[in-house]
Amino acid sequence: MFKRYQKEAETKVVEMSASAQAAAQRAAAAEAAAAAEAAAAENREIKRRQRLMQVKVDLHRRLLDTLNLSIIDKVPEAELRREVASIAREGLRDMGMVLNAAEAELLTQELIDEVTGLGPLEPLLKDDSVSDILVNGARQVFIERRGKLVLSGVEFKDNKHLLRVIDKIVSAVGRRVDESQPWVDARLADGSRVNAVVPPCAVDGPLLSIRKFSKSPLSIDRLIAYGAFTEEMAAYLQAVVATRLNVVVSGSTGSGKTTTLNALSSFIANDERIATIEDTAELQLQQTHIARMESRPANVEGKGEVSQRILLKNALRMRPDRIIVGETRGDEVLDMLQAMNTGHDGSMTTVHANSPRDAIGRIENMMLMSGIDIPLKATRSQIASAVHVIVQVSRLSDGSRRMTHIAEITGMEGEVVAMHEVFRFKRTGLDADGTVLGHFEATGIRSHFAERFSTWGYDLPAEIYAPNRKLG
Repeated sequence: MFKRYQKEAETKVVEMSASAQAAAQRAAAAEAAAAAEAAAAENREIKRRQRLMQVKVDLHRRLLDTLNLSIIDKVPEAELRREVASIAREGLRDMGMVLNAAEAELLTQELIDEVTGLGPLEPLLKDDSVSDILVNGARQVFIERRGKLVLSGVEFKDNKHLLRVIDKIVSAVGRRVDESQPWVDARLADGSRVNAVVPPCAVDGPLLSIRKFSKSPLSIDRLIAYGAFTEEMAAYLQAVVATRLNVVVSGSTGSGKTTTLNALSSFIANDERIATIEDTAELQLQQTHIARMESRPANVEGKGEVSQRILLKNALRMRPDRIIVGETRGDEVLDMLQAMNTGHDGSMTTVHANSPRDAIGRIENMMLMSGIDIPLKATRSQIASAVHVIVQVSRLSDGSRRMTHIAEITGMEGEVVAMHEVFRFKRTGLDADGTVLGHFEATGIRSHFAERFSTWGYDLPAEIYAPNRKLG
């Protein structure tokens, strides 16, 4: 069929006149000349950027030789800027490099960033619209804005320059990364989460990922305004947390698990003692009485590791009212479930899973991999008695985050953990620009804990459970 139409199309070729051919040739020549000029201008700009990068490296070395780095953090910013600008002008004269005022100001700021901060990454760290920074080698730095990844114009001089920045980050928190230990988890001074992988494991150059720490944690009201969930769901979750039900927040990487955990913690009374345990301290709890703990990896000799499980066992002796584990990913799940079952009601944690049912399976697998021989039915029974509510958060295809399921665990049915959904996000399609369309709805099932809510003074109206009604 296609060949037949193709042949018919070939028979309709029209001969161009000589004048039309000449005009087409002139247009093609002009287009080629413009393309050549654009390519030449781009090459000149690339060479200029490379030259400026080399100048910055040379001036950085001069600064390190000139400035007293031991007191640099005590010098007022205005004085430091004047000193750096003076050294930069002198260096530029020696190199025979001439810059205009705007370029000189930008160079001064970049040099200050190199000396006092993280070099090329500083502008991105100061930009509140950037939520993630993803570095794939010296020449490729991606950023996430409003859920979308874009390539930034930021570059490092080379991989050695990037390695110096990574080493500066990890050494500040007492960790290391090199060929013998080519990966590391760390955090910045503001709490931003950092992961780095260096050669030989990183094939094309060091890999650096920074999940920026929000200066102002997202409140329940802001999350509702952003469409993460509805007021009805928030009222239900407030009752869940206030009546000390145990909650697991489930989701994939980058779906907003920690943000949701922070928001839920706002419902905890200020007179409760809370123990938090994390691999990398990220939680931003607003209560007064908080005991924060962070795990520690082994040192270069393979000793000194402090795992989340060790911290969790210690937390049980600290008389906490609630225990919050930033993320459960290993054998600490046993101690977490036992804490939930033995007097630490209202505890919370997060797990990696794609649905509430998957979250149960994930917890079950972690228990089975702990090395303790527990019958499968006993494992599931312990999960069913410890976990009350699973909150599923998801990152949708348009980059938005939604609370897609809220499910309750109601006990055991034979050898299966029984659960039902109370609320969910129903996806209905995509609009022209790729935005996910949908709405939140109740499933029509009344909460299994409705009597508990009422006893504690949280009488939720029956209509929030009404089926087939859009929420919000």
